[in-house]
Amino acid sequence: MPAIEKLEANITSDVFRSQKSTSELWRIEPLKARISRLIKIQEWTKNHRKSIQDAIYKDFRKPSAEVDLSEIYLVLSEIKHALKNIRQWAKPKKAESNLALLGTKSYLHFEPKGVCLIISPWNFPFNLTVGPLISALAAGNTAILKPSELTPNCSEVIARMVAEIFDPSEVAVFNGGKEVAENLLQLPFDHIFFTGSPAVGKIVMQQASQHLTPVTLELGGKSPAVIDRTADLTDAAEKLVWGKFINGGQTCIAPDYLLVEETVEEALLDNLRRVIDQFFDPEGHGIETSPSYARIIGTKHFDRLDSMLTDALEMGAEIECGGIVNKADNYFAPTVLSKVPLTARIMKEEIFGPILPIITYHDISEVIELINSKPKPLALYIFSGSSVFQNKILQETSSGSVAVNDCVIQFMNPNLPFGGINHSGFGKSHGHSGFLAFSNQKSVLKQKIGLTSVKPLFPPYTSLTKKAIDFLLKYL
Repeated sequence: MPAIEKLEANITSDVFRSQKSTSELWRIEPLKARISRLIKIQEWTKNHRKSIQDAIYKDFRKPSAEVDLSEIYLVLSEIKHALKNIRQWAKPKKAESNLALLGTKSYLHFEPKGVCLIISPWNFPFNLTVGPLISALAAGNTAILKPSELTPNCSEVIARMVAEIFDPSEVAVFNGGKEVAENLLQLPFDHIFFTGSPAVGKIVMQQASQHLTPVTLELGGKSPAVIDRTADLTDAAEKLVWGKFINGGQTCIAPDYLLVEETVEEALLDNLRRVIDQFFDPEGHGIETSPSYARIIGTKHFDRLDSMLTDALEMGAEIECGGIVNKADNYFAPTVLSKVPLTARIMKEEIFGPILPIITYHDISEVIELINSKPKPLALYIFSGSSVFQNKILQETSSGSVAVNDCVIQFMNPNLPFGGINHSGFGKSHGHSGFLAFSNQKSVLKQKIGLTSVKPLFPPYTSLTKKAIDFLLKYL
């Protein structure tokens, strides 16, 4: 190991050990200490709103309005929800006892797991770093953060925030590339929270297994949106364009592809074109000049998207709108494709960008078969006025979340657990679910000294013992 990498690994280990000591002290501290930490993040975020906006704009030209909505609002909402509910969440919960344990008292005690690692992505760099941190702190843990190196300006803001609020023995930030994450994953954390791609999620899970560390994985996948003939196409188009193209299409729960009933394809396409212009080019100067449209994060991701689009077109797909790109500026226009072959790369890989393929169908059975032929998605969207249609898809497909006649906004409800299933991740976050993810639900049973209802069941196993067992079995 080169000297500089060895030094960094030693620093990482030192911080980890100091947080281990702190986490043991935090187990016995009053709940008001956790509340104080959350309030400090709340105040810092409000006071540095402009710094957060500027940093993320520098990273990939994300509009300030989108930063407010998808980064700052969601973080402040998560804090407000935690502050309102933390006393109830942390309160021991009574558990009923059965006949065999008559006279005992049982309850759940929620204890912090300890030292937690949060590895966050670049697409919502403030929200997806600070959001899990709020849950970790609400549960009483210390934390080490590893933000993405692809958003260096926002990562620096996060590091500044943490340095101004916390001692490194409480919360610390390690910025850098792949090697930093690899060093961190060598340590025996008490919980790892990772948001990113399924490919990297597998690596994180493999490394965590060396220490039997529990993990929460928030991954991605191909989230479909289904539109039938009973949908309000004007309303659906507005919601789909917003959900797909916010953040430049770089959203893990964005509609990845549309399944549209064939009879309404042309009408939906007309609405999609109109809404894209309405949102991003209202004055007709070109979407590339719009202050409301973000850029692709970097050349690597731009080239991946460009290659996927080229592949689809070579296989017979047609551009209905968009298709204009500018690599020098990482600009990729909102693009809608029709006649997309299912064998094209764009229908096999998660797009994670502003390309929206449309697949037509005749019957709902085709929809269910196609969705179920792919790995389970992080989200699924249904646009329909038919409750029968809605319920059939809900019951016969599997996904991390579902929104009916809307998209993406399920993430905004802290009362809804957020997370995937299988290929799209596992474990839940947000609100109470986030608190539980970073807590150990310790089972506690209390018995009075000298008493136990199971004494008649102790050896030797006499005829009287067997009668007692028969009595218990009778009431099961």
